[in-house]
Amino acid sequence: MDGKEDGVAAMAATYQGFDPAAYLHYNYTPPRADFENKDSVLLWKMGCLHRAFTEVILTDYLEVNRQELKRWLRNAEDSALDWTPFLKHTCKLEGRQPSAWTEKAARLRSVVSDVLYVDVHSPQPLDPGALPPVGADCLVSCFCLEASSPDLAAFNRALGHMKVLLRPGGHLLLIGALEENYYMGGPGVKIPVVPLDEAQVCASLKKMGFTLIRLEVLHAASGHEGGGGRRFWCVFCKGNEGLKRELMYTRG
Repeated sequence: MDGKEDGVAAMAATYQGFDPAAYLHYNYTPPRADFENKDSVLLWKMGCLHRAFTEVILTDYLEVNRQELKRWLRNAEDSALDWTPFLKHTCKLEGRQPSAWTEKAARLRSVVSDVLYVDVHSPQPLDPGALPPVGADCLVSCFCLEASSPDLAAFNRALGHMKVLLRPGGHLLLIGALEENYYMGGPGVKIPVVPLDEAQVCASLKKMGFTLIRLEVLHAASGHEGGGGRRFWCVFCKGNEGLKRELMYTRG
């Protein structure tokens, strides 16, 4: 393998043994998941992602994570986390009563058409035929690319690989951490992250042929624990023109 393949392989090895239950409980339950703190990155992230789509394809690199997604989709009792508080807060963001969360959950389960393997470091991240021939209308990647890339060059290549999944005029929504060199995968579990600043994010998007529409930056609440990163970014960008109402979601 050459240098760039070695780096990607090392990142892949880091995730072998990843425990989705430990990750979810550490990052998505109190005190880190604080619905009362308006500066919480959790609320900010949900504000970016709560809009509804008519068709959703969920993707993840790890089999254990895909299995966890499937458990929630079939409403299994052994799902690793109770997502009820998140669904209730999403209803609040939409101006609905929290009691509508059961309807929200049922709708979300109904619009997810598949849970697929994805590798953003492959020139063809998804298997042929996974998406319509024209491509996806919108891709969402949340704390994924910088957490799976060994360096800036690999981050850029991953962006380019994601672009081939978009239809002409398709849109890309990215959420990530700024200037962070690791995140917590669970108690005492540090996973390396390629540190990025705002200028690098914008330059990478431009280099890979995306047009930036909007950039937002959030300063983390005091409870955030990460490798130097105290700010988070959300960018919305596009390839060409037009947007329908479909979604492919890449976990981060």
